Amino acid sequence: MIALQGLLKQEQSIVGDGLLNLPVAWMAVVVFGATYVITGGIYLLVTKLAVNERARAFKAVSPGMLPPLGILFALLVGFIAVEVWSNYDKAKAAVATEASALRAVVLLAGTFPDEQRARIYALINRHIEESVNKEWPEMAQRRATLSTLPTALIEELHDTLALKPADDSQRAAQLEMVKALHTALDARRQRIVISESALGPVKWLGILLQGLCTLIAIAMVHSDNRIACAITLTLFATGIALSVLLIAAYSRPFTSVGPDLLKQVIASEPMVGTTR
Repeated sequence: MIALQGLLKQEQSIVGDGLLNLPVAWMAVVVFGATYVITGGIYLLVTKLAVNERARAFKAVSPGMLPPLGILFALLVGFIAVEVWSNYDKAKAAVATEASALRAVVLLAGTFPDEQRARIYALINRHIEESVNKEWPEMAQRRATLSTLPTALIEELHDTLALKPADDSQRAAQLEMVKALHTALDARRQRIVISESALGPVKWLGILLQGLCTLIAIAMVHSDNRIACAITLTLFATGIALSVLLIAAYSRPFTSVGPDLLKQVIASEPMVGTTR
């Protein structure tokens, strides 16, 4: 039983990763295509079964059921969308905070001699390059963890604490740089934690099952008029597909939130060497 549960969980992860890591255009093709195929199957099944006694039974389904079903679907979508877009906003805020803190370190480094300033620039640039090239792909796929330490930032923090200020301006700059580095480290932790967030299978099952029930109810209510049934099903299926697409596209915030702000910190200063 445990092995079977593990296998099912792995298969769900593979399917979810395959869909959620697609570009938005291809994700839209998959979501809309699957929704229309399922809707077409419901239409064909219900209209085929709507004969004799079953036709009268289908027509006995009250049209008054449709508004509550639609409202319940909208509430479920709204509830989940709030969580998804909140994580998206938090991800953008974490990246902006980290970039601002690193930019402050770069600016404050100008008060120190060339050799120390060059090392500060090199360590900041190395951290940004590692974040862009290694951490971002891992965050987009929910594989980034806090166990991986930002060695360049930690090294820069140690170097900053070890600086020997020559005057009051350097002493003040040193204190501000330490604060900015702590802010950058905290912002990095926040973005990694946010990248690990995901919608649980129960939430996905909830909106998909509610949408399916509403489609079936629509097909039954309009089973005596195939044209009206097809039009109504298509309209509601489009709404379901669009809702699922909007949630899926933002469910992993770092597939949408890029490292552009961090790259701007590199671009604002010349590359002055590397550290090993």
